[in-house]
Amino acid sequence: MEQALALARQGEGRVSPNPAVGALLVRDGEVVGRGFHTYAQVKHAEILALEDAGEKARGATLYITLEPCSHQGRTPPCADALVKAGVARVVAAMEDPNPHVAGRGFRKLHDAGIAVEVASEYEDEAAQLNEAFLHSMRTGRPLVTLKAALTLDGKISAPEDNTGWITSERARAHVHEFRHNSDAILTGVGTVLADDCLLTDRTGKERSRPLLRIVADSTLRMPLDSRIARSVSGDLAIVTTSASPADRRRALEYRGVRVLVLDGPNGRTDLHQLLTWLAGQQYRSLMIESGSKLNWAAVEAGVVDKVMFYYAPKILGGLQSLPVVGGTGRLTRLDAIQLHRLKLHTIPPDEFAVEAYLEK
Repeated sequence: MEQALALARQGEGRVSPNPAVGALLVRDGEVVGRGFHTYAQVKHAEILALEDAGEKARGATLYITLEPCSHQGRTPPCADALVKAGVARVVAAMEDPNPHVAGRGFRKLHDAGIAVEVASEYEDEAAQLNEAFLHSMRTGRPLVTLKAALTLDGKISAPEDNTGWITSERARAHVHEFRHNSDAILTGVGTVLADDCLLTDRTGKERSRPLLRIVADSTLRMPLDSRIARSVSGDLAIVTTSASPADRRRALEYRGVRVLVLDGPNGRTDLHQLLTWLAGQQYRSLMIESGSKLNWAAVEAGVVDKVMFYYAPKILGGLQSLPVVGGTGRLTRLDAIQLHRLKLHTIPPDEFAVEAYLEK
């Protein structure tokens, strides 16, 4: 199963909207077939493992990181192919939460006389590998992660000069791996105006589809000559309101920008509507990488599921330096937003990241 999980990881960033799956066929103590899924290759991991094994698949045991599918999608049901190939036993790390599968694959295999086991000791690891997919299947919306780089005293920018980076090149490389595994990234127009950012995946690794860059801009202040606007290639959307000028909308659309009018409270864009739209487009994960104001709006709206905060060994201090989450905030300690399942990622020599989940 550990080898199957290692195979599945080779699909990270290359599978969405599907899950990353690894499969290993073993007969008489020998590995006879291997496979892992990528969206571009179409075929599922177990089919690739069967093709790799050929006739040796008959009587073999399949180790797979997720329950084999039982429905017709882009490919025929994998459970049927396993039955036809004569596989004797299937050991899966977890059940598939997809309502089209959800135990049906196991039942189809069992009814055909194939022994089925769930290796529950690997379930947490398998679930973490496909966290966004599982969240999307269970909630109907993308997994939303708030990412920020900040000083030890919780600041993300200085009041005057913000030249340079808060964190090191090594920490930023960690961030880009995180971006690579995300389907979409959201920032606010204030960040675009201040940093002229690109928000691209710069790992150079293969993706199943381009990283969707999204800018929240209620009145369409984003300059048409900004780097992000000039680099459009079917991968940029702007979320705005009906108060934005119609001529600006047309100008952006003419340049290939997708403009979404999603009116929310207080003249702002509606983040809940954005998540609904992303879910309809089968985007499984959204990363928020923005300024203090939008960070608070997202947290207060209840759309953030987890945080990934990268800390540098620095202190800015002062009352004018912006905190990672601004806005009105909570007025009492008892009303503080709670986080749990906290995990530390060390980034040598002196940095670290905190990953944690918001209590809902």
